[in-house]
Amino acid sequence: MLKEITKDMTIGDILDKERETVPFFLEMGMHCLGCPSSRGETVEQACMVHGVDADALVAKINEFLKNK
Repeated sequence: MLKEITKDMTIGDILDKERETVPFFLEMGMHCLGCPSSRGETVEQACMVHGVDADALVAKINEFLKNK
């Protein structure tokens, strides 16, 4: 169980510990969550590729984790 994520964490590490975060990644357009390359990307790298503000996504997921 994660209490907080950072933008340098890999998507795979986050999903392995907190499956409930999947919708946040799908919402940003990251639909290939099972492929090896996406699991190895950091949150910051994935956000860059998908044109999403990494700090905003991290804040949104951390708010969710805090209120679980």
